[in-house]
Amino acid sequence: MAEKKTFRQVAELWKDDKRKFVKLSTISAYTLTLENHLFPTFGERTSIREADVQQFVINKLESLSRKTVQDLLIVLKMVYRYGVKLHHFTHEEWDIKFPTVQEKPEVEVLTVANQKRLLAFVRENFNFRNLGILLCLSTGMRIGEVCALTWQDIDLTKRVVTISKTIERIYIIDGDRRHTELIISTPKTQNSHREIPLSGELYKIVAPLMKVVNRSFYILTNDSQPTEPRTYRNYYNRLLKKLDIPIIKFHGLRHSFATRCIESNCDYKTVSVILGHANIGTTLNLYVHPNLEQKQKCINKMFKSLGK
Repeated sequence: MAEKKTFRQVAELWKDDKRKFVKLSTISAYTLTLENHLFPTFGERTSIREADVQQFVINKLESLSRKTVQDLLIVLKMVYRYGVKLHHFTHEEWDIKFPTVQEKPEVEVLTVANQKRLLAFVRENFNFRNLGILLCLSTGMRIGEVCALTWQDIDLTKRVVTISKTIERIYIIDGDRRHTELIISTPKTQNSHREIPLSGELYKIVAPLMKVVNRSFYILTNDSQPTEPRTYRNYYNRLLKKLDIPIIKFHGLRHSFATRCIESNCDYKTVSVILGHANIGTTLNLYVHPNLEQKQKCINKMFKSLGK
């Protein structure tokens, strides 16, 4: 058996090992999870029992979503398994229970009326920031993706916009030194690398602009320097307030795009690919919630096909 180490010590070794395989933003997320949630409870422990983890989960569920707590548990297990592998911890199985009753997360979506109002405003008041909002409502891009978008990501011949990078500000803890850093990296998953067709309206807007812009410039600023998500999110919130539209998260533009696609009877697989979801199940769970009328139509259609 190797020398006993605390969970904190093992976690630092684990992070050093992980740096060789994951993006800096992922390491930053792991660090925040450890510093803010796991170290306060488990940091100085040399063994962790199932009962300790179960109580940790119950406590966290009082203030965090089930999904967030599950993510914390994933990091806890990865670090602990690493400690077992290096013989700093003794192997233990944890069978953690979550409450069976869970509320369905509510997806924030613009109403059709408010989406039309927002679209009308950005069409009538052209600037590059408003073009970004139109892009998001027309493609389902995430905020980091539209902030990282450059003119050269638009192909007028194919009439597509290519999503190949994202921008985010990450929190870095390097010993006693703590700072934030704006980074541009690849999207969150391989499926997030995608080509999205330009609508006819977007093509008419960007085609003449492409003749005069510097193709290496960022679209939202039309400059060599990008805007960061936090700044753009603030602009978006001010715009909704100006238009007297109830504030929803910027990600709600992506949800609104997907919801309108589903309402228009677009096939689910195509919507999933456009959004860059890892699998169609994510799309179905988020956006497809048939009501009673739709269920009745489905059953009637099935019997009609049988000639009954």
